[in-house]
Amino acid sequence: MDFDPNLTPYKQKLMLALDVDSREKAEEWVHKLKAHVGYFKVGLQLFTKEGPELVRSIRARGGRIFLDVKYHDIPNTVAKACESASALGVDFINVHALGGREMMRAAAESLAATSARMRLAKPRLLAVTILTSHDARSLGQEVGLKGRPEAEVRRLALLAKAAGCDGVVCSPREIKLVREACGKGFIIVTPGVRPPGAPKHDQKRTLGSGAALAAGADYLVVGRPITEAPDPVEAVLALARDMRASMEAAPAGAKAAQGRATAGAAGASKGRGKAGGAKAKSKAAAGRRA
Repeated sequence: MDFDPNLTPYKQKLMLALDVDSREKAEEWVHKLKAHVGYFKVGLQLFTKEGPELVRSIRARGGRIFLDVKYHDIPNTVAKACESASALGVDFINVHALGGREMMRAAAESLAATSARMRLAKPRLLAVTILTSHDARSLGQEVGLKGRPEAEVRRLALLAKAAGCDGVVCSPREIKLVREACGKGFIIVTPGVRPPGAPKHDQKRTLGSGAALAAGADYLVVGRPITEAPDPVEAVLALARDMRASMEAAPAGAKAAQGRATAGAAGASKGRGKAGGAKAKSKAAAGRRA
């Protein structure tokens, strides 16, 4: 097995989707892969069943967290939900861009205010554009959006940026147009990433990991291609090798942009850790005085 340290920056771009049904299984994956991926994505199934205690458990084990609950409600409700999520110390959280500008702005303001009050690093706020399970037919006939997925993703990404979001979640097929529309520094997280030759499952707009990174993605959400692999660590390494090969062949500008995005996110997570440590020290000092 290859433990090439040059693969580390690419492994840190991976967000493992914890699509499991129990805290025990989630903790097992965190133990197994916390040294091999950048973040763990806690979605609706797992968070609904296990709740905030699971998030605290993953953080206690050294895992960084993308809380993928896709809030979509009236602005005040979403703001309060984001306040609670920020207090958990998550690294990323998301809302549905279809909730509109006012809802997204309320979420962004709530995260900033809560983090400042609690002296925690602010979670990165992502807006979900169009789910990767949609294609042009389902988007038009079932959702009622007449534009093609690419056009709707671009429109929603610009709306999210204007509302104060840090980035978006979009399919690999829309990475380039979002990057061109929203510019550098706007985070792009993409699911629907597959190693070469892997099945698409229920994802309709997919791309290989290397191609997704070269197109301008900052982070890649991967689940089953890793968790269903005979050797999950080797599956991570294969994805990282594919990313490295694509970036080595990419223009210098693309490499520099990727480096800046990774450094920025790492700094935010480091700041979150320092804030948590300072808070713990403050509590300890208070206990000694008592």
